[in-house]
Amino acid sequence: MAEKKQGDLSVLLGYAGSHKALTIIGCVLSVIAMLMGMAPYICIWLVARDLIAVAPNWEMATDIAMYGWAAFWFAVGGIVVYFAALMCTHLAAFRTASNIRKQGMAHIMKAPLGYFDNNASGLIRNRLDGGAGETETLLAHNLADISGTIAMFVGVIVIMFAFDWRMGLACLFAAVISCIAMFVMMGGKNAGLMAEYQAAQDRMSKTGVEYVRGIPVVKVFQQTVYSFKAFKEAIDAYSDKAKYYQGDVCRMPQTINLTVTEGAFIFLVPVALILAPGALESGDFAAFVTDFAFYAVFSAIISTALAKIMFAASGMMLASTALGRIKKVMDAPVLATAANPDVPADGRIEFTDVTFTYEGAAEPALKNVSFTVEPGQTVALVGPSGGGKTTAASLIPRFWDVDEGAVTVGGVDVRKIDQHVLMDQIAFVFQNNRLFKTSILENVRAARPDASREDVLNALAAAQCDDIIAKLPEGIDTIIGTEGTYLSGGEQQRVALARAILKDAPIIVLDEATAFADPENESLIQKAFQTLLKDRTVVMIAHRLTTVTGADKIVVLDAGRVVEEGTHEKLVSSGGLYARMWADYGKAVKWRISTEGEVA
Repeated sequence: MAEKKQGDLSVLLGYAGSHKALTIIGCVLSVIAMLMGMAPYICIWLVARDLIAVAPNWEMATDIAMYGWAAFWFAVGGIVVYFAALMCTHLAAFRTASNIRKQGMAHIMKAPLGYFDNNASGLIRNRLDGGAGETETLLAHNLADISGTIAMFVGVIVIMFAFDWRMGLACLFAAVISCIAMFVMMGGKNAGLMAEYQAAQDRMSKTGVEYVRGIPVVKVFQQTVYSFKAFKEAIDAYSDKAKYYQGDVCRMPQTINLTVTEGAFIFLVPVALILAPGALESGDFAAFVTDFAFYAVFSAIISTALAKIMFAASGMMLASTALGRIKKVMDAPVLATAANPDVPADGRIEFTDVTFTYEGAAEPALKNVSFTVEPGQTVALVGPSGGGKTTAASLIPRFWDVDEGAVTVGGVDVRKIDQHVLMDQIAFVFQNNRLFKTSILENVRAARPDASREDVLNALAAAQCDDIIAKLPEGIDTIIGTEGTYLSGGEQQRVALARAILKDAPIIVLDEATAFADPENESLIQKAFQTLLKDRTVVMIAHRLTTVTGADKIVVLDAGRVVEEGTHEKLVSSGGLYARMWADYGKAVKWRISTEGEVA
């Protein structure tokens, strides 16, 4: 039997947790407030009834003052109760939105790190944070208003038919037209427009983040117009959706809706004109006038109720689409956790017939890849761009899980190692390491939060960072990115190396660690490697072949396959792909530009 799909409200209340009761209390208080809000209209009608009954001897209407005070206190009481209702629903809404964000962050923390390569940070933030924010309106206002409005409508219908059903039907006719107009705007084929509108908003957010991040490159190459094209197209698509929905879809129905709800009284007039002669003939004209006054007063409630229904319906649509966007984050893949995890015996890494395909790709990135890295060995992964080097290295810490075959660390399949244990075994130095906008101390200590200040200083010294610390205004307490304090690419790389040294993991993964370093920084980084790589298992990815000549083993990857492996000398003498790459590299480093501007 298929599992019954949860409704949007059930999903939201599920996120509310212990605050679900506050939402229910708020809705009950809103019902009471709405019923109290109807009482002043009844009091007004009672005043009109008494005045009509004694006209023109107005002084005989002795209860008018009592009705006036009753109306006042009912109005004040309704406001106070409604305020209490909103306090409850707002507290529940804020806690629910907070829970959504917390649960969303907890979920994506369990996602493979490769997930973030395919989902831009701006898109994830817009879906999770923006979606959570949009649910607040529903829980804080709409649910209370829906509950109160339903109670109001039931009360109005009962009262409308209590005196003269014909006048009651006339007043309710406006509600029927309004409901039809709202269905035209929000139902049928237009029900999916809000989802399309939000999808266009997501695309605009994603391309906006990408454009802002790429501004330095754009300005350097003077490609502002071309680079802005994708962002502008996303803005135009969003604008077109908004104009279509608000203009073509909503203009006429909304005009009709507002006209009939604000002018509900007009439907009462022709009915009253038809009934007036009969009332005169029967001698009940005073009662007729009293009933007419009652319905004239109560017709004002209809526009208020319908306006709240429309506002609530709009909130329901927004919340529904927001939950759809939140669900995309909650549906992010989660790395499977072994029920009985094993602990790796040492730093030995082994790939056994590994095949891996990226989601949506037509061809595997790795095909039947097998190689080993013995404890204490340095193994370099080289090959043409797109050959699968970074993909292979990413499978060791489970950025992704293999489709076929196995990757083992210390004789244990990485899928059977507790994720925290696995990450403790591996330290990374990427080609584009990110430093947090905090102090050098905290940037390095991120690798081992319990490390002392002295431990951090030792790691920085081992990473050849003494010159960096010396020039900073507050030493290792200097916050990066503030008051003009920035580090070059090579300097950032050395700080990242200090982070890896402090972690003291038995396995090191280096992904083009010297890619952005100038000759001076590269020399210092190579010195730092002497400390970092000593007695450790190292997997090194490099395009600069001079950095891998001393590796214990070189694995050459091409088109996702291992085409050869061995030492530098063995591979050069074999005359294969590596030998050709080495020859091409030798030619490239000898290139120079002559004084005449020609390449020599």
